[in-house]
Amino acid sequence: MAEPPGAAAEEAWGKVDAAYGDSGPEPALFMDGARKGSVVSRANSIGSTSASSVPNTDDEDSDYPQEHYKESYKDQRRRAHTQAEQKRRNAIKKGYDDLQAIVPTCQQQDFSISSQKLSKAIILQKTIDYIQFLHKEKKKQEEEVSTLRKDVMALKIMKVNYEQIVKAHQDNPSEGKDQVSDQVKFNVFQGIMDSLFESFNASISVTSFQELSACVFSWIEEHCKPHTLRDIVMGVLHQVKSQLY
Repeated sequence: MAEPPGAAAEEAWGKVDAAYGDSGPEPALFMDGARKGSVVSRANSIGSTSASSVPNTDDEDSDYPQEHYKESYKDQRRRAHTQAEQKRRNAIKKGYDDLQAIVPTCQQQDFSISSQKLSKAIILQKTIDYIQFLHKEKKKQEEEVSTLRKDVMALKIMKVNYEQIVKAHQDNPSEGKDQVSDQVKFNVFQGIMDSLFESFNASISVTSFQELSACVFSWIEEHCKPHTLRDIVMGVLHQVKSQLY
């Protein structure tokens, strides 16, 4: 049968009076409290130590994707750089192959090195030589074209002059019936040259080149004056006229 509430309360107060009586507090009561406090504090310290020793997996899990992203970005850059470098090398190789196919001197190899592949230095040197050759040929062709253009211009001028002569002859067909023949012209020229040669042969000395030069200038000053030449031409014309008529 349960005890009444009043009896339980009186029993509790009796224990308190016994502990805190005139003789002072009961030592056993404080020893039990101290033992319970030390157990609680030790449990708390063990709990905090164990909690601090547990690794923080959430932080590490959050750092892993960032490190993985950094490494992935470096790999991408390295891969892109490698691809760009390979592309550049392929372009250079294709350029040398095209030069070797275009430049004729690169295709004409010596028999001693026919089995060997031409080096880049040889290909570049042959290309430079071929470009210089093309420049010289271009300049030569430009000069030839300029000369031909001058010849064409001269021929056009001659054509215009001949057309004018033909037109004038067609407009006046009676003119030219009494023209002097080419043989008569040659006889006049021959007579003038013979007269000049007579005085030239008599005045020239050929012992040395210096003396010959001096004699030629002296002969021209003396026998090639205007009135002297006019007298020679008049005499030759009279002589030819007397032969014709």
